Amino acid sequence: MTILITFLASLLVFGAVIAIHEFGHFAAAKLSGIQVNEFSIGMGPALLKKIAGGTQYTLRLLPIGGYVAMEGEGSPESEQAQRERDACEDDGDQEDACLNPIPPEQRTGIPFPEAAVWKRAIVMAAGPLMNFVLGFAVLLGLIAFRSDPIASRVIYRIEEGALCGQTGLQPGDEILAVNGRRCFIANDIVYELVRTRNTQADFTVLRDGRRVELPGVRFDTYQDEAGGTHMDIGFVVYALEKTPANVWKESLNSELYYGRIIFTTLVDLLRGRESINNLSGPVGIVSAISQAASYGLTDLLEMLVLITVNVGVFNLLPIPALDGGRLVFLAAEAVIRRPVSQRLQEGLTVATFILLFGLMIFATYNDVIRLFTGGF
Repeated sequence: MTILITFLASLLVFGAVIAIHEFGHFAAAKLSGIQVNEFSIGMGPALLKKIAGGTQYTLRLLPIGGYVAMEGEGSPESEQAQRERDACEDDGDQEDACLNPIPPEQRTGIPFPEAAVWKRAIVMAAGPLMNFVLGFAVLLGLIAFRSDPIASRVIYRIEEGALCGQTGLQPGDEILAVNGRRCFIANDIVYELVRTRNTQADFTVLRDGRRVELPGVRFDTYQDEAGGTHMDIGFVVYALEKTPANVWKESLNSELYYGRIIFTTLVDLLRGRESINNLSGPVGIVSAISQAASYGLTDLLEMLVLITVNVGVFNLLPIPALDGGRLVFLAAEAVIRRPVSQRLQEGLTVATFILLFGLMIFATYNDVIRLFTGGF
C-alpha cells in the first residue's frame, strides 16, 4: 500500500509540474502562430497519441519529462520525434500504428525560427511562468481553506524571561528584516533565523511608527533527545483575519518565500556555505514526496508547490541547456540583429547538458547512499 501511495503521489506531483510547464510553452507557441508538431507528456515509447489542430498530442511511458516540438526547432526532443516518424515511414506502417509527421496541409503555423524574437522569448519564458502560476494557485487554495490562521510579522507576546526580549525585541514590533533580508511573511523570519549560526541576528523593526535597528538580538537554545542544539524563538506573532485580500497577499508572498529559499540555497552552494553532498536527485525527491503524502494531502500539495517553484526558478537560470539560456541567446539576437551561431548554441547546450546530467547522477548517488544509511 505504501509503494502504491508513493507511486500515485509521485505521478500526481511530477505529472502536474511537467504538464503545466510544457503547456506554457505549447499555449504560448500556438498563440504566437508557431507550428507545434508535437506536445508530449513523458519520455520514451508512446502510450497514447492523437493528431488534432495540426499537432500530435502524445502520452509517453516514462513520467520524467516532456517536450513541445516546434517546427524548425533543433531540440534533441524534436529530433528524436522526427527519427521515430522517419522509422515509421520506412517501415510503411499505417497512421494508427505509429507516429506520423503532421501533413503539410494540416500545419497551421510558421517555423519557430521565423517568429519574431519577442514571440520566441515569450514561448521560452511561458513554461517557467506556468510553474509559478501552478504554485500560486495551489497556495491560494491551501491558505484559503486550511484551518490554520495567517501569521503576521507583528510580535504579540514574548515569553517570560526569553533572551530575545532582553536583547531588543518588544511586543508590538513589526519585523521588517532579519540580517538585512526583508521579511514579507512569518516564514521569512523563521527561515532567516534557522540560517543563523550563532543563535543571534540583526533585526529591523517598525516600532511606534519608527524604523528601529536592533543589532545582535540573541535567542535561547534547547537540546532535543538526540543531543542536538536548537534555537528557541521565544516570541509569538499576531494572527491575521482571512479576508480575500489577506489570502491573496499571503499566497503571493508565500510563493516568493519558496522562490527565495531555492535561490538562496543555490547561492549558498556556490559560496560553499552548503555542501554539495546535500543535493538530492530523483530518488530523494520521490522519498520526500512519499513522506509528505504520509502526512496528508496538505503536506503533499505543499511539496508540489516547492517542486513547481523549484522547476520555475531553475529553468530561468542563464544556462544554455535550460529555458533561461535560450532567453539569453534570444536577447543576444535582439542586440546584434542576427541569430547567435547555431554551432555555438549547440556546443554550449551539449556541454551544459552533460554537466547537469553528471550533477544529477552525483545527486542520485547521494540519494541512494542516504536511502541505505537511513539519511532520509
